[in-house]
Amino acid sequence: MSLSPLAVDIETVGRRWEELDEGVQKYLINRGKKKKSREEVIEKLPLNPGTGRIVAIGMWRPEEEKGGVLLEKLENEGEAGKIDKWEELTENSMIYRGDESQLLSEFWRYISQGVSRLITYNGRSFDGPFLMLRSAILGIEPSRSFSPYRYSFNRHCDLAEVVSFFGARDMESLDFWCRQAGIDSPKEDMDGSEVGEAYKEGKIEEIGKYCLRDAEGTAKLFNTLKPVIEIMEKEL
Repeated sequence: MSLSPLAVDIETVGRRWEELDEGVQKYLINRGKKKKSREEVIEKLPLNPGTGRIVAIGMWRPEEEKGGVLLEKLENEGEAGKIDKWEELTENSMIYRGDESQLLSEFWRYISQGVSRLITYNGRSFDGPFLMLRSAILGIEPSRSFSPYRYSFNRHCDLAEVVSFFGARDMESLDFWCRQAGIDSPKEDMDGSEVGEAYKEGKIEEIGKYCLRDAEGTAKLFNTLKPVIEIMEKEL
């Protein structure tokens, strides 16, 4: 089986405040030098693998220009616990629906076959740890690491590390660099700050499409930055 790169992006939502243990609530409010309000803490719940969960995983292959999204199945979308197969979403994309455990199991299975380099934007800090820690909590074994040797892009190319030159300069957003590179912005209809509210409104399909656009934008930016990535690799 031939191997090719794969861009990955995730979307997350926070658990309900009432679901959290009282001790956890107190810890989150008092964590840090300045005590935070409950509202401030709730706003950050989706960003923590311990207080959030994954509802969408977008994937896009930059060489084949095709991809797919693993998307949470709402309770009214069919038999709970039933594992679906991949189905056609558009001419060049597929969709797989299930609960978080099913999405993660299928994701790790998928990337263990036919995937060479993983590509993300800020995936070393966010997407990778979130995918791996959520999997551990749910008893699912990851098939790949998002934290190989930092100064090599061979196994995992975090484009945030590329544009920041490994933290030597400030990192801008994926949207910023897509716009500068003439790539359609994946944030035209939605951005990450709107995912939580969209989820509450039951707009899971919109979240899935947004996640897939993010993965596609990441893949296209990877193609644009290839000359930079290659020369940085040569210097190692």
